[in-house]
Amino acid sequence: MAPPMKIVFGLLTFVTVGMIIGALFQLAFIRGLEDSYGDDFPTTKLHRRQSDGYLKLPRGMSHWHGDKEAEILRLGFVKPEIISWSPRIIVLHNFLSNEECDYLRAIARPRLQVSTVVDVKTGKGIKSNVRTSSGMFLSPTEKKYPMIQAIEKRISVFSQIPAENGELIQVLRYEKDQFYRPHHDYFSDTFNLKRGGQRIATMLMYLSDDVEGGETYFPMAGTGDCSCGGKTVKGMSVKPIKGDAVLFWSMGLDGQSDPNSIHGGCEVLSGEKWSATKWMRQKPTF
Repeated sequence: MAPPMKIVFGLLTFVTVGMIIGALFQLAFIRGLEDSYGDDFPTTKLHRRQSDGYLKLPRGMSHWHGDKEAEILRLGFVKPEIISWSPRIIVLHNFLSNEECDYLRAIARPRLQVSTVVDVKTGKGIKSNVRTSSGMFLSPTEKKYPMIQAIEKRISVFSQIPAENGELIQVLRYEKDQFYRPHHDYFSDTFNLKRGGQRIATMLMYLSDDVEGGETYFPMAGTGDCSCGGKTVKGMSVKPIKGDAVLFWSMGLDGQSDPNSIHGGCEVLSGEKWSATKWMRQKPTF
């Protein structure tokens, strides 16, 4: 009689096994970061007070000094916090430096246009009252800029998804009263699946502070209440804090699209919410 583990793995598809292994590697990576830091994590308040410099390691992290890879990954700054397993969501505190946030806003501001959503029939972008922000995509040329390359590599390592599987980064601005209704990032049309396959995960990075409202809302996560645009609702929400990022998965470990990954951008009550989004696919996109 075959051992139980052989029976289990015999029933799993190749995609499922690959996603489980990837999830385990990612969890081991995050746990390794937590163990290596001990109690020396910089707090969010410290990050917001200081001028951390671009790709500089914090004090007290002498074992990484001089390590360029550690600087690119912001080891010693990035603090992972797993907030949900279903859907799978990780908040990465201090993921971007102040300089990286300001840089992305600066190159995006003169090129902002009214945001669109994907038409499920044609796969093309169309204007909709579901999404009321403005935004732009970085160009393939801009992907080669040193600061963008550092961000792209960091996204790849923390998500454990190859950089070539990522779409171009999109920068968004939400002004007062603007929002994005709850939606899924995975595609329901066949047009968009032709280039890179289905979306696996999303890295959502916050580029501004002093925003009231504008939370990222996951109605199917958690079992309690949360704040969303000044209202108390069921589910879980993440407050936009400059430099933080939210990494969440649109596909479950069974290799299927996860309906619990539905999420939205809550209404901005005051200030401007700037963010940058990176979607990752099953296969290379370029």
